Amino acid sequence: MSSSTADQPDAGLLEAVRRLDPQIRAAAAEIEAERRLPGHLVRAMQDAGVFRMTMPRAWGGPELDPLTQIRVVEELSAADGSTGWCAMIGSDGGYFSAFLEDAVGRELYSDLDAVTAGSVRPSGRAAAVDGGYRVSGRWAFASGCQHAAWVVTNCVVCDGDTPRQAPSGRPETRMCFLPARACEVIDTWTTTGLRGTGSHDYAVRDLFVPEERTFDLFASPIRRAEPLYALRWMFLLNATGVPLGIARGAIAALVALAEHKSTMAGTGLRAEPLVQAAVARADVLVGAARGYVVDAVGDLWATLQSGGQPSAVQRARCRLGIAQAASACVEAVDLMYQAAGATALYAPHPLDRALRDIHTLNQHVMYSPKTFQTAGSVLLGLEAAEPLW
Repeated sequence: MSSSTADQPDAGLLEAVRRLDPQIRAAAAEIEAERRLPGHLVRAMQDAGVFRMTMPRAWGGPELDPLTQIRVVEELSAADGSTGWCAMIGSDGGYFSAFLEDAVGRELYSDLDAVTAGSVRPSGRAAAVDGGYRVSGRWAFASGCQHAAWVVTNCVVCDGDTPRQAPSGRPETRMCFLPARACEVIDTWTTTGLRGTGSHDYAVRDLFVPEERTFDLFASPIRRAEPLYALRWMFLLNATGVPLGIARGAIAALVALAEHKSTMAGTGLRAEPLVQAAVARADVLVGAARGYVVDAVGDLWATLQSGGQPSAVQRARCRLGIAQAASACVEAVDLMYQAAGATALYAPHPLDRALRDIHTLNQHVMYSPKTFQTAGSVLLGLEAAEPLW
């Protein structure tokens, strides 16, 4: 990353990301065909500072607040959903390294622009040995694994063949930092949408990981005092930027199409009342979803900055914002796709890709409609059953 970009304030990263828009759009066909981000685009994102968003200021990182992170991810996703998704996932290193001793984390991320991939599902096993763990297993959905430096992966801890039980009664787990070069990438990512995320399976067998490069996502202490790292699920918040960006891009694509497309009646598409209503509805759906996110995340962030502990209701509203952003943006993209008529059927059209990307995204557990039930129980004064609330 150039020193001039590194010294820019938060607005500088947003401007650098906006300048990437033409390059991202020009790579659309390559992203789809190769099912991964091309190397030149990854390097451009690193040069812009995208993957260092969550790195601490003490290391020379920007330590961006959550709302600015969301805006960065949204800008990238408006150009291409896979690019925004990879930015969201690939910048998790700053969050995960907050669970490690500072010197250990700094050693792992001597390059602040290093990309992180991985999985929080405990699909592997970590056999306890002197000084650490022998890790084996196979994990799915490792977005960006082909251009990552580190793969942070969750495992059930075992003594011999016996899983350990945590004090909570659940199996004890450890997130382990694995060198990406030590992982076998298994080509599984042939999907309807978000094709360019390269979210393949990966596997390791009997790989030694030192104890100091592991942590328990649910129980390990957070070793940084700064508010950005105060909650163990802060890494989820910038996920709202992906659906917001995809939907914003879909609205822009429909507006551009309407400028020149004529209808069977001989009028321009933008003169059609149904199209006008669809654009208005989509705009308010996306705007309302963004407004809820800004309000909920802004309120939680203000509490953290003041040294306070966010309430259960504040946390629930942030999680609701993630789910509602996806729900509203699916509806908005569907409206734009339908309004475009047969033009949107063709794979090269941005609305075809937006439709596929938003519906693929909506299958992810982060955006699950179950969130509404869990958050609703919290708003009614009950305890959340989920561990990352």
